[in-house]
Amino acid sequence: MLRALSTFSLLAVLPEIALAAESDVLGLTGTQRGIYCVLIFIIAYAFVMTEEFTHLRKSKPVILAAGIIWAHVAYLASTSNVPAEQVREAFEHDLKEYAELMLFLLVAMTYINAMAERNVFESLRAWLVSRRFGYRKLFWITGTITFFLSSVADNLTSALLVGAVVMAVGANSPRFVSLGFINLVIAANAGGAFSPFGDITTLMVWQDGKAEFFDFFMLFVPSVVNFLVPAGIMHFAIPKDAPDMSAENESVELKSGAWVICALFALTIVTAVSFKQFLHLPPFLGMMVGLSILMFYGYRLKIVFNIGDDKFDIFQNVRDAEWDTLLFFFGVVFAVGGLGYIGYLQLASHAMYDGLGATSANVLIGLLSAIIDNIPVMFAVLQMNPDMDVYQWMLVTLTAGVGGSLLSVGSAAGVALMGTSRGMYTFFSHLRWTPAVIAGYAASILTHYLING
Repeated sequence: MLRALSTFSLLAVLPEIALAAESDVLGLTGTQRGIYCVLIFIIAYAFVMTEEFTHLRKSKPVILAAGIIWAHVAYLASTSNVPAEQVREAFEHDLKEYAELMLFLLVAMTYINAMAERNVFESLRAWLVSRRFGYRKLFWITGTITFFLSSVADNLTSALLVGAVVMAVGANSPRFVSLGFINLVIAANAGGAFSPFGDITTLMVWQDGKAEFFDFFMLFVPSVVNFLVPAGIMHFAIPKDAPDMSAENESVELKSGAWVICALFALTIVTAVSFKQFLHLPPFLGMMVGLSILMFYGYRLKIVFNIGDDKFDIFQNVRDAEWDTLLFFFGVVFAVGGLGYIGYLQLASHAMYDGLGATSANVLIGLLSAIIDNIPVMFAVLQMNPDMDVYQWMLVTLTAGVGGSLLSVGSAAGVALMGTSRGMYTFFSHLRWTPAVIAGYAASILTHYLING
């Protein structure tokens, strides 16, 4: 995305070269207001990237940027005699994109919160701590759990849940925490790349119809390679001894209905896939059906078990969803969509996909996602809509997903773990192992080529 923004800035100062003949864009990239919109987006995203230091939630600047950009889009359209109805259609297209994804994610987040409230993840953490594994075995166990957990939960949730285990057992070993957190970031991003439910970017590609549900499992082996290569290199740096957990004797009991809610989540995923594959309806509708089932089951829990500390409130789980992420996604969709309607994404598509070729452009997209969050990166690619086959769409899905592991700030998982590590996992501690992560990145792309190419 950074390269795309640079392309925007360079091309915008040239004479008017946007392809205005194509009715889906305004073709006004060379105007002063068009350039101003690009700068607004860059400034807003600068605030997003510095969230760790400013503590300004990332949703706030991008929502403001989206409003400003679309206000300029409307003005540019009116001065160019573009019918207001055409602008409205472009806006409603972005609204449809956002609404479908937001409802899907809201249901997934609600289920994750419900399982957390029923002590599913705390029970797993307590069990791992009580096993008294050595550091090296814990390194692999926590990484593997994160890899598979992130295929159904987002990388942020997966990394934070398992990160609590790493912190608990590695309190006296900063080296283990640092390497363990790097491993979690890699595992979370790799695990989310091969499942439509694992990451917002894979979900966007699936819902946009670029690939079928089972096409994503082409990426399972490349994702495993992406996780194993750096983990295998870091393994030899992990302390050989075991943590002193003599004082830990924690036992966490599952609350009523915990396993049933886990089963309902699996059923909801099957329902969403079935709605898409067999009924040709948006998968979010299947997720909403699953939410209604959880609501009915929550009502049963409330009637039968709602005593003491075992109270279950489904709407509390809805309120506890990651609204900052959902609203951030709103800002990204409309800001990038507005820039695309002006014509900038079309120019970027010509510069990257026509100029470099699909493979090189998709590999570059992954490298850029180490700097810029992969949500705007992937949404920009979808808006560019380059003519690619399933192999290339899976390649960009893979690179955008795992590219965020190259730097600690490249994904929400890395940023969140830096905030919880008490200084043991930092930008520079991750940077020292970036060569190992790059090796995994290259190996996963090569594996995808050998298996699927």
